[in-house]
Amino acid sequence: MMGAARQVSEARMRADVARLVGFGTRHTLSSQTDPKRGIGASVRWAEGELKALGLQTMQTCDTVTGRRVPAPTRVCNAVGIQRGTERPNDVVIITGHIDSRVSDVMDSTSDAPGANDDGSGTAAVLEAARALAGRKFAGTIVYGVLSGEEQGLLGGKILSDYARAQGWNVVANLNNDIIGNSCGSDGVCDNKTVRVFSEGPRWQGRDALAAAQRSLGGENDSPSRNISRFLDRLAERLPDIGLDVRQVWRNDRFGRGGDHTEFLNAGFPAVRFSVAVENYNQQHQDLRVEKGVQFGDTLDKMDFPYLAKVTRLNVAALMAIANAPPPPAPVAEGAVSTDTTVTWAPITGSPAYMVHWRRTDENNWTKGSNAVADIIKVTERPATGAAANPNQPSNNASMGRVPDGSMKQSVLKGVRVDDWVFGVSSVSKDGWESPVASAVPGGAFKPFVAPEQK
Repeated sequence: MMGAARQVSEARMRADVARLVGFGTRHTLSSQTDPKRGIGASVRWAEGELKALGLQTMQTCDTVTGRRVPAPTRVCNAVGIQRGTERPNDVVIITGHIDSRVSDVMDSTSDAPGANDDGSGTAAVLEAARALAGRKFAGTIVYGVLSGEEQGLLGGKILSDYARAQGWNVVANLNNDIIGNSCGSDGVCDNKTVRVFSEGPRWQGRDALAAAQRSLGGENDSPSRNISRFLDRLAERLPDIGLDVRQVWRNDRFGRGGDHTEFLNAGFPAVRFSVAVENYNQQHQDLRVEKGVQFGDTLDKMDFPYLAKVTRLNVAALMAIANAPPPPAPVAEGAVSTDTTVTWAPITGSPAYMVHWRRTDENNWTKGSNAVADIIKVTERPATGAAANPNQPSNNASMGRVPDGSMKQSVLKGVRVDDWVFGVSSVSKDGWESPVASAVPGGAFKPFVAPEQK
């Protein structure tokens, strides 16, 4: 894992951001035909960088109008696909947005260098592709350079719509937006931490899940929250990267948004990487000097060693998720019992599983595979009863009936279901472990489908 992460080059990323700044503006409403300036030239360049690595490339596009797009405008993403060798439909997507802006979000002509927002995320996507393109993975990795973020998360919606139309099983979207500075506008610096934002209760399907989550839990256990926990644990296991994950338990920064939100709206697990401390003088600003203070998102304000660390964590995460089987969809039962039974359907490519649990007020999984003293017995049993959506609780206070067929089951003796949250991860034959899926309503790593919609 670290071998690939070490391939990340600060020099190449600096050159990428310099090239992006060189397009003058990458505003979504800027020229799509000018060969040297504007959004069209920059997207074509990004696609060319991905194609040079031997990836299948394309531009996913749509014509949109909206509050920040007054006339019908074609918005295109540059996308590279690295097909999995065993489970090509299981997909992990890394994204960053290529468009830029100044103070006036509708100003499509002024220079908008967009070095950190989000040249840094675009550079991370391209550099991750360079580090991984020559390797083989069981699952598919998609590299997405997105347009239209500043005009309303347009590129995120276009790519998530494409993923849904292709029938991809999106295990995770890792969105990188503003990941290239380490000092804030107040002089506070932190080059050892990256923030990972994740939603709590899943947004997609929230109304149908609300009553079940109130009864059975799930307020802190969306798939995205478990991606965040997975990244936190991964960073701890890879101290050579030199980066700590600060989990921020909200979808995005206070009152703000990013492209991962559109993946969440489609029901796909997604998180946002962002710097530990933001410099607001550099974001969404005209290039100028006022009272001796420089404003504008320029190359000289970036910290490329820090950007490389964040990118290395992304590379390690892409490797781990693409190599591991997808998480199962566990259910837990144990009302008015001193024992808890966790049951799940087997996952293709997963000969082993890890059962995890934690106190309801704990941040991370503390029992199960993280504690070697806990011996977990997994058995198989034939399921009975009509098949039902495993996210939907039954009237006997379980997490729902399991589908017919051979099921995996773990009985945790003396562990009372009231006091803990339970989850299960899949493990490949080579020992790659997936993120944990929580045994709560809405915990499955697939878009929620209410029973009445089937």
